[in-house]
Amino acid sequence: MTEIYINGDFKKEENAKISVYDHGLLYGDGVFEGIRAYEGKIFKLKQHIDRLFDSAKSIDLKLSLSKEEVIEAIKKTLRKNNLQNAYIRPIITRGKGDLGLDPNQCDEPNFIIIVQEWDSLYGDLSNKGLEAVTVGIRRNSPAALPPNIKSLNYLNNILGKIEANYKGGDEAIFLDKDGKVSEGSGDNIFLIKDGLIKTPPTVNNLKGITRKTAIKMAREQGIKVKEKDIGITELYTADEVFVTGTAAEIAPIVKIDGRKIGSGEPGQKTKELMEEFKRITGETGTEIYD
Repeated sequence: MTEIYINGDFKKEENAKISVYDHGLLYGDGVFEGIRAYEGKIFKLKQHIDRLFDSAKSIDLKLSLSKEEVIEAIKKTLRKNNLQNAYIRPIITRGKGDLGLDPNQCDEPNFIIIVQEWDSLYGDLSNKGLEAVTVGIRRNSPAALPPNIKSLNYLNNILGKIEANYKGGDEAIFLDKDGKVSEGSGDNIFLIKDGLIKTPPTVNNLKGITRKTAIKMAREQGIKVKEKDIGITELYTADEVFVTGTAAEIAPIVKIDGRKIGSGEPGQKTKELMEEFKRITGETGTEIYD
């Protein structure tokens, strides 16, 4: 049975509870991160904790723990559950309040860490390739709810995923309010055309840590990467399309809206990036059992 970290203590999964008056539940008022551990090492841990704290600061949510204490709590939770390969979900909620919206009426924030054994979000599809669909629901406007706040309010993403499910897609592709390509329901998106990689700038989509890693890997392989606005037609006519994310890792997209991308099979450059990503996640990271 999984041991859940809650505010410094460990609780069995069935006993891990917070108040129903917590504003994280009532209003999605809180932030989280998704982190991966591979072979006893936590990948890009510092970058994830930096982003967690940036998200918290963006909504004026103050955690009493330091970044270093959060890192130690994550390692301790993995050790408690004897995990080497895991998905890690640290969560900061606003805390117990009342039925009003005012965060000033809430008690201290709750800090929760959930860990579980994890392999691949898309399973065999990561090798065969995903079929994606564009969805009518638009990505949150940065002027309304900035996508770079990784908040507990994921209803926009969920509405996109619901639509993709009804359309028979493995993943949703969001457009922003101006019709530009934004991101997937839980991952960043890239295209390759004539040897050049393009990806939307991180204004209308999350500053993905796997995204940043993929850009670095591509440039180290001598592939040019350009961050620019992308239209849906550019995706349809791309040689290759892939998505990146902590849970998704790097996964090829072989169809969009029923149209074959390139040959309709995972592209060569995408497969090379997938292989390199597998290598670095197996060799680098913060040791859990140091």
